[in-house]
Amino acid sequence: MAATKEKVPFSKDVLRWARERRQRTIEEAANRVGTAPSNVIDWEDGKTSPTVRQARQLAAFYERPFLEFLRDEPPVLDEPSLIPDLRMHRGAPDPRETRELLDIQAWAEEQRLNAIDLYETLGEGPPAVPPEFTASQHDDEASTAARIRAALDFPVEIQLTLKASNRDAFPKLFRRKLESFGILALRDSGLNKVGARGLCIATFPLPVIVFGAEAPSAQAFTLAHELAHVVLRQSAISGPPGTKPKSASAKAVEDWCDNFAGAFLIPPDALARIITKPPRPWAEIADDKLREVARAFAVSPHAMLIRMVRIGYVQSAFYWERKRPQFLKEEAEYESPIARPAYYGSRYRSDKGDLYTALVLEAWNTGLITNHNAAEFMGIKNLRHLEEIRDHFGTG
Repeated sequence: MAATKEKVPFSKDVLRWARERRQRTIEEAANRVGTAPSNVIDWEDGKTSPTVRQARQLAAFYERPFLEFLRDEPPVLDEPSLIPDLRMHRGAPDPRETRELLDIQAWAEEQRLNAIDLYETLGEGPPAVPPEFTASQHDDEASTAARIRAALDFPVEIQLTLKASNRDAFPKLFRRKLESFGILALRDSGLNKVGARGLCIATFPLPVIVFGAEAPSAQAFTLAHELAHVVLRQSAISGPPGTKPKSASAKAVEDWCDNFAGAFLIPPDALARIITKPPRPWAEIADDKLREVARAFAVSPHAMLIRMVRIGYVQSAFYWERKRPQFLKEEAEYESPIARPAYYGSRYRSDKGDLYTALVLEAWNTGLITNHNAAEFMGIKNLRHLEEIRDHFGTG
């Protein structure tokens, strides 16, 4: 006689809590595991239980640890308060977006605390952002951008002298420069899913910038915009360039940061060397000419046109009425090219950044943390991927 299969004691309360916390519907959960919605209802009522395979699928879908489903009751989580959301909103906030943003923020805060912990393990203190990296909204954006760029020792010639084949590498150079001055720069593609461009947690030491999976030329503007939030000591969630938030105070902050970013990446004297400023703003600029000038600075045509409007090269109506809708559509539809990475672990390194990755590797290489600890810090399950990162670190 065949043995009766023992029921795994998954908690009905944790199953329901995990789904509701992620703002998933019964139908979405059923779809994910390939079952009927009535079965999901029965699992959450305690009448039946999912299989181990189904429970693992649900754990991945709800972004919770699988073993959490074996708890008697849901865990008590220390949820962060969402930092100011300066994007443009229509109507009531979307609970799903709020949940996604809270999780990205919590992840970023966790990486910051991890980095501080690693510095302590290494017997060091985290680097302090230089005191000159500060300004107020009353300060002129262009002069502030020039001052910060000089303090970073990051001249615009770095952009202008890049070979055409290397222009996509500019955001990586910019990111590493920020990291060298004590700013943790992380990547999370989840920002794109909720229409956010970037996120800044202006907590010191180790303020955090998070950017999404944008085109490289767009990443540069996002990094510069979030750097402006660091300079203002203003935590924020930011939308696309030119966003018009609901409140006047939020708009003033975003306008300042947009103007700072434009001036930082495209100083007026450098732009004048590439294209002569007209006596009166042009009614329009040809797409091929706009792309050519944007490529020279390794920025997007969107960022370049905003800058050219700002300093009197092109009339604002051309941007707002004709080009902005096109740019936003293109950015929303952007998909990163599918390319085989040099090694699998490069994805983890890219998300965490070189500052964070170097801390993990140093603590691991010196025996201050175990293999398991190092993998946990990097979010890696397969130790081989951690070894790949160590083998390739410093090569790109």
